[in-house]
Amino acid sequence: MREVAVRRRALLKAAGFAAFAAGVGSGAAVRGSGVAAASPLWNALFERWVPEIFAPLPDPPEHSPAIVIGSGFGAAVTALRLAEAGVQNTVLERGSRWPNDPQREIFTGDDLPDGRGFWHRTSFTGVTKVPMAFADFGGVLDVVNYPGIDVWRAAAVGGGSIIFSGAMVAPPKHLFDSVFRGVVDYGELESVYYPRVRQMLRLSPVPADIYNSAPFAHSRVWDQQVRAAGYEPQPNDSIFNWDVLRAELAGTSRASATASRSNLGNSNGAKFDLDQNYLRYAEATGRTGIFPGHRVDSIAQDGSGKYVVTVSKLAPTGAVLRTRTLTCDRLFLGAGSIGTSELLVRAQATGGLPRLNEHIGAGWGTNGDVVLARSADSLSATGGGVPSASRIFDDSTVPLTLENWYVPGIPVDTGAIASLGMVLDPTRARFGYDSARNGVGLSWNPGVQDQVAAACRAVDQRIAQRSNALLDYAPIGYDANAFFTAHPLGGAVLGQATDGYGRVLGHPGLYVMDGAGLPGSSATVNPSLTITALAERNIEAIIRAGS
Repeated sequence: MREVAVRRRALLKAAGFAAFAAGVGSGAAVRGSGVAAASPLWNALFERWVPEIFAPLPDPPEHSPAIVIGSGFGAAVTALRLAEAGVQNTVLERGSRWPNDPQREIFTGDDLPDGRGFWHRTSFTGVTKVPMAFADFGGVLDVVNYPGIDVWRAAAVGGGSIIFSGAMVAPPKHLFDSVFRGVVDYGELESVYYPRVRQMLRLSPVPADIYNSAPFAHSRVWDQQVRAAGYEPQPNDSIFNWDVLRAELAGTSRASATASRSNLGNSNGAKFDLDQNYLRYAEATGRTGIFPGHRVDSIAQDGSGKYVVTVSKLAPTGAVLRTRTLTCDRLFLGAGSIGTSELLVRAQATGGLPRLNEHIGAGWGTNGDVVLARSADSLSATGGGVPSASRIFDDSTVPLTLENWYVPGIPVDTGAIASLGMVLDPTRARFGYDSARNGVGLSWNPGVQDQVAAACRAVDQRIAQRSNALLDYAPIGYDANAFFTAHPLGGAVLGQATDGYGRVLGHPGLYVMDGAGLPGSSATVNPSLTITALAERNIEAIIRAGS
């Protein structure tokens, strides 16, 4: 009888969550429709809240010895190491350079976002399936809708380090080798470059005092449940600054990383993002200039061998302030899998880079991303702590990792225990050029996403059953969501479109330094550590060789 009563309360709790979600969705839509019609008003509010991103933007030089496109993990490493080697370089980033403040709301929240959250779109339905609407603005998360898949990518100085959940994990060697097929030596990364990145980014697992705090109850439940199912959770290294989280817990900083905020940025600088390390260190040399608000529209090589970069200078509102053509001796692509692939595919199709090979645009994958939720096994608060404490690995059907995750976008405690799944999926797609719109597109088979979701769901449901989870989310469709990826990889794969160190074949002085170089998968883990380590490895080799 007591068990029936407990399960009834759990069901009512879930029903309340569903009603709440529906209310938020309709309310956000009403609010959003007014917002979209009053963008000038919202732009004025954004300028009042974050005046720093509305400051006049400096112009990059007409010619640079090196231009770095993008400012994420690969690009930031490239800029610093070039600067340290004495090479003057220009970093071009389409997004804004957002400040941090312990008390101001610099970034918007996932629960009721405004335009600061998204790159020039007016609606979004995330992994919680709650629709949101807001004003068009130059926010930090760019959601690209391709047939069959939504792709999340960054638009900010610091790239993906601004909007990711902070986990930086090395893949298992045997899976890494199966993906990279000898192009990259895992032992070299393990002995030299993974440790270098860990030191630069101060990576460490969640400390005991934070793990045992109220916002991380979900992490403790997650670990208890997987242990009940026979797994031993492995700790995740994280990029978070634990002292900032301690300040949140003490009430001396506005709650952010302890309150389900991460996908759209942490206002208080809780993540030790690239603008606090690699990029700042690069600027400190006096040899790196960082230019936010500069979108690269095309790249080419002229008859003299110089690279030609066409850029649009953007206001945060999206207004084009100026269009220019810049040149450089060497061009480093770090715009992420989507940005780098689009530039190369367009340049190949239009003749800007005529000697690119047949592998340009190929080898793209989703890293097998799936978001899952199972129920807690008791009616107690689970909290909204963002940093991922742990993960498990399972290869009972296909190799996959489940990683402890927070629940984004829901400002009430739902009792959900979330996971991010990453499946070793061999499926690859190719970018294609559409001459009618001078655009680059991609199609993805939704059946693939059904398969990766099913693999993760089977493991997650087994954990739920063995840990006596109170509620089955499958009937209401909240147990798995796989029609998105936050880890797009490939399009200019190492050893195919480039040599083994990112030198683009056919065009000396052109390099791929980001996730476009990974062959569609980082072998069942978050790709950020491997992208950064590969960038360290590759730029070191390029500088040593002089080209």
